[in-house]
Amino acid sequence: MLARSARRALSSKPTFRFRGCLLARHDPPRSFATHHPIPASVDDKNLIHVFDNPQSTFRASPFAVTGLFGHPTLTQPASLISLADATVVRAQLLTNRILRARESRDEMLKVVKNLDRLSDMLCGVIDLAELVRNAHPDRLWVDAANTAYETLCEFMNVLNTHVGLYEVLKAVLSDPSIVKTLSPEAYQTALIFWRDFEKSGIDLSPADRNKFVSLSSDILVLGRQFLEGANAPRAPAKIKPSELAGLKDKGMGVRLQLQAQFTQRDLLVYPGSVQAQMIMRSAPEEEPRRKVYVAANSSTPEQIEVLETLLRKRAELARLVGRESFAHMTLDDKMAKTPDNVYNFLDALMKHTKPFARRALHTLSQRKQAHHGLPTLPIIQAWDRDFYCPPEPPAPPIPLPPLTLGTVFMGLSRLFQHLYGISLRPASPLSGEVWHNDVHKLEVVDEDRGIIGWIYADLFARRGKASGAAHYTVRCSRRTDDDDEQGDGTVEGMELRIRESAEFEAVKRHRLPNQEGVFQLPLVVLLCEFPRPSVMKGPTILEWHEVLTLFHEMGHAMHSMIGRTEYQNVAGTRCATDFVELPSILMEHFLNSPRVLSLFDLEDSQAARQMGNHHSDPCHSIDTYSQILLAAVDQVYHSSAVLRPSFDSTNELAMLHDTRGLIPHVPATSFQTQFGHLFGYGATYYSYLFDRAIASRVWQNIFSSNPLNRETGERYKHEVLRWGGGRDPWQMVSSLLQAPRLEAGDVEAMREVGMWKIEDEVGQPGRH
Repeated sequence: MLARSARRALSSKPTFRFRGCLLARHDPPRSFATHHPIPASVDDKNLIHVFDNPQSTFRASPFAVTGLFGHPTLTQPASLISLADATVVRAQLLTNRILRARESRDEMLKVVKNLDRLSDMLCGVIDLAELVRNAHPDRLWVDAANTAYETLCEFMNVLNTHVGLYEVLKAVLSDPSIVKTLSPEAYQTALIFWRDFEKSGIDLSPADRNKFVSLSSDILVLGRQFLEGANAPRAPAKIKPSELAGLKDKGMGVRLQLQAQFTQRDLLVYPGSVQAQMIMRSAPEEEPRRKVYVAANSSTPEQIEVLETLLRKRAELARLVGRESFAHMTLDDKMAKTPDNVYNFLDALMKHTKPFARRALHTLSQRKQAHHGLPTLPIIQAWDRDFYCPPEPPAPPIPLPPLTLGTVFMGLSRLFQHLYGISLRPASPLSGEVWHNDVHKLEVVDEDRGIIGWIYADLFARRGKASGAAHYTVRCSRRTDDDDEQGDGTVEGMELRIRESAEFEAVKRHRLPNQEGVFQLPLVVLLCEFPRPSVMKGPTILEWHEVLTLFHEMGHAMHSMIGRTEYQNVAGTRCATDFVELPSILMEHFLNSPRVLSLFDLEDSQAARQMGNHHSDPCHSIDTYSQILLAAVDQVYHSSAVLRPSFDSTNELAMLHDTRGLIPHVPATSFQTQFGHLFGYGATYYSYLFDRAIASRVWQNIFSSNPLNRETGERYKHEVLRWGGGRDPWQMVSSLLQAPRLEAGDVEAMREVGMWKIEDEVGQPGRH
């Protein structure tokens, strides 16, 4: 996102992606017996040992040496820079070949394939560098990765607006005899390239194209400034000691009051601190909660100006390429297609969610009335929510013993065996293959085809590592036996450079049993921040929200593994932004099932199948409604309204809250400068709600009654996961749900999805 090709997170990677596609062949589904859970295998049990044993961190033999991810040359930082330079040489050769394609019909037939090869050549190093930038503990490696990343992105930026490449593709798509030879997936890939070119202002005059490049650069700079401001500390709230009387949290409350008495001055409480959270949940008086809320949602004029300038530049960019707004430009190739369709989805979802949210607010109002002894029901303010309905940490639906990291991986492997005939197998990396001793390598093994990809699990917190959880696609699938590299030609004096890049790619290639062709197999990295196991404390015990996080990220990983297409630009998670979260959110739903949770138990005890007294957060509907409002704000901010001289982002936010919200907007607040997703998810923030609705429907209609059924898993795999981004998502969803009315993906389809119930994922608010 996720650039989603590298990780589900923000990236300055250029938008030009050079995609392509042909389907890998798959055998038809078989009939599978699913009456009894599959026992844990030796490999499953080894997962427990690998992740839970404090001594299991990687210690390779000094006699078996390689480089990062098994590339023999990537043994030192300078080698990554050298690889980037070599890649530019080969990429230029391939670019020149494509530009000459109209000289030969045979070459015209290879244009889509060669565009995808060119994309893979660049992305294969860019995505690897992106991982190194965020995960490698050695600063020299990080610096080298930054250099390699910038070198290749600069070259890709040139390709973004390369008129010659655009004209060759145009010639291909204008020739019916050539189009007839393209598979549906290949044709879809060609259209994606076409849209990417047009979004890059390819058909503009030279002057306007220069303006496009300038605006694009400005947007990147403003985006980084906006994110820095969004994450910047806010000024503290000044709380009087008397305002803390009666705190429900006796321990910290007493300490704060003593601190205030000792210093004889107002307390400075910083937003986001433990003290701020405690006050919001425990202070009986409204005033300290109001002060903390206002402080937490404040902005400087400079922060607001950066955001509004960013929004204006995006609107200008869209107008430059002939689109009404940035939202119109962005949604073109998404499931939603248009801003009107997004509004129809959000309107339907608001209408469906509002009664539940109002009911929760009524309960809060009754609590507030009783708390203050008021004669009538009071209005719930933004600072009341956590006090009258303290957010509860997510909890499993049944009582479970402490879950170790290894136990959860064992459960995941057993689940994938039930659903797809795929398991996870620990593997020993060679010396130099991984970037830290804590990284574990897992082979993803299909029962028929053997190894189909690899997952590198970098799951423990350490200094300098990127925060949060993320799924990085370091390598996508791609068919390689028909590459015809000999036709790329060579350059005198550059033979060693060309060989260096070619040998880097050769390492990726594998011939699978029971499958025609040679494939580049997917390779992904999972980054998390779990505590390390230790001799003193024992194995890592996961909190329930961490189990949810791991299932979510493994949903993306399995999409990458199973979505193995012949063209890398539609492989796995390289699909529409408003579709990519479906597999990961659906994975969270499996944690609702006691039958699935029984897979965490080696003995498969019946006790683990009994439902407990789990209750989700009673106020989650309020939070869902708030997220719907944020999605609406995102649409307003990326509409043509931002070009009006009178546009004021704070006023727009306040008006939306006061006209469609349930809780009044608080004067002197401007949350929008902390809404970081406005940059990475500009005009597509609705996507997570959209995929939550679809995932809920798929879970309830397809999986909930028998979540370990192999035939159901095979159906989901063949209808959805295997296609990656090479098939219309609406076609996948309509086929899976047997709802042909959805296939058109029109306004009625969007409205229907908006009317579906969004199930709470095991009591957990949405994650991205």
